[in-house]
Amino acid sequence: MSTSIRRSPSGSSESSSDDLLANNKNSTATHQITEDGVDSSSTLAKDHKGKETHPTFLVMMLTLASSISGFMFGYDTGYISAALVMVGTDLSNKILTSGEKELITSATSLGALLGAVLGGVLANLCGRKRVLMGLNVVFVVGTIIQLVAKTVWTMIAGRFVLGWGVGAASLIAPLMLSELAPSKYRGRLIVTNCMFITGGQLVAYFINWGLTNMAHGWRVSVGLCMVPAVIQLIIFVFLPDTPRYYVIKGNYERAKEVFLKTNRDCTDQYADVVIKDMVASNSTVPGSPLTQIWNSIKLIHRNPANLRALILACGLQGIQQFTGFNSLMYFSATIFETIGFHNATAVSIIVAATNFVFTGVALCIIDKVGRRRILLWAIPGMCISLIVCAIAFHYLGVKFGSSSEVVIKKTGISGWGIVIIIGMVMFVATYAIGIGNSAWTGVELFSDVNVRSVGGMYAAATNWSGSLVISSTFLTMLEKITPPGTFAFFAALCFISFLFVYFLLPEVSGLELEETSNLLEDGFNVKAASELSRERRKISKYLNNDNENV
Repeated sequence: MSTSIRRSPSGSSESSSDDLLANNKNSTATHQITEDGVDSSSTLAKDHKGKETHPTFLVMMLTLASSISGFMFGYDTGYISAALVMVGTDLSNKILTSGEKELITSATSLGALLGAVLGGVLANLCGRKRVLMGLNVVFVVGTIIQLVAKTVWTMIAGRFVLGWGVGAASLIAPLMLSELAPSKYRGRLIVTNCMFITGGQLVAYFINWGLTNMAHGWRVSVGLCMVPAVIQLIIFVFLPDTPRYYVIKGNYERAKEVFLKTNRDCTDQYADVVIKDMVASNSTVPGSPLTQIWNSIKLIHRNPANLRALILACGLQGIQQFTGFNSLMYFSATIFETIGFHNATAVSIIVAATNFVFTGVALCIIDKVGRRRILLWAIPGMCISLIVCAIAFHYLGVKFGSSSEVVIKKTGISGWGIVIIIGMVMFVATYAIGIGNSAWTGVELFSDVNVRSVGGMYAAATNWSGSLVISSTFLTMLEKITPPGTFAFFAALCFISFLFVYFLLPEVSGLELEETSNLLEDGFNVKAASELSRERRKISKYLNNDNENV
């Protein structure tokens, strides 16, 4: 299939939007394969897409099992926020300094960075399912170390071990969901993982609230992290891996079997076509699993479509971290305590609940509205919210000291303190409905089976690198450049993020995983992608309405 190219006045080559639109229509409608009597004509594709109703029971179970990793990730974020306030003198018999709080928090991010890199390698070697099962052991070990910690450095070690599991799971769970879900529901099922993340945060805040007056209550909160790990391990014993992993291992019959179980009313002929497409994609990276990984790393940099997908996937993850959200979640209880709230943990529940509710809103609209369109209004909302917080902090007059002491010009809760809460709630709402979910769908931009896991590894590593930098410097920033300066800094990063999305991010909602490669082959093609995605959603809606009338 060829793509017509025209020269722009500047001399650079760019694809005609109409040509790209036509080529992508053909790419999913005219697979003429006649081996073994299989004919994947446009009729097969149309029949399959028209019959899609709801995700199958197996897809829902795999989504549930995978998303438990997200719950553990969210629970970790939630319990550490309150633990930093509740720990008192339990560690090393002294009050934690700001530097020690940053080390405890960022230790998980460092471990997660390393875990994300290792997870990308293990995903192809051992399978998505087996790696997620093995990570439960890592979660349990890291939790036990924290549970018995008596010193700051033991706590840091436990957080570091836990981070390995969090980082690898943050890569593999969305990867597994993107490979299992029918294109029509892919965005929503990946957002389900985000719902579990925010749900884990909310549960942790409620538990910590209930344990506020209990001596050493934070240890109980830490220990409960082992419960979802055991549940996930048990569920995965009875579930298969993804069709694309079975293709990588050469088990095509098993790949077809799982594909049929995860795609309702799909015919054998259409399943054969899809598996052949996966085989063709996988064959572009030959060799043993380790050789494939190394070749995939080279291919992701040398192939223009893969490189652009990498830029977008890593860019989205960078936006998610460098706009400051996770720092607010890690230190929300600390922030609320400084502005005059005596029960800071209870107030933090408002933030966590907002995150959970608006992630649910994203779940309902992401595949209907599209990722790009949501981000184009959500990111400006984040920017405005941070500016509101910066102004409120300026008039509140809060100063942070290196010994974790806070100097406030006014005692008690003032009107500006309420404004800060409103600003933070607005920020969390726009974050949750936008980049909080869309960043994890970036893995779908990679069309190649092997390259996708390596690309996901790069994206997850970007996420945790950003988390490491921000979580290890946030309290220091509050001290050195003041709270107004810190929030204004994040607002400026939000503005830069908006420019990135506006000029570079194409809309791929409703497109098949293998379809995006053609769009990114000779540019980011934002306009062509939006037109194609819009047409796909219209066709899908028309076919579903037509089926309901039959």
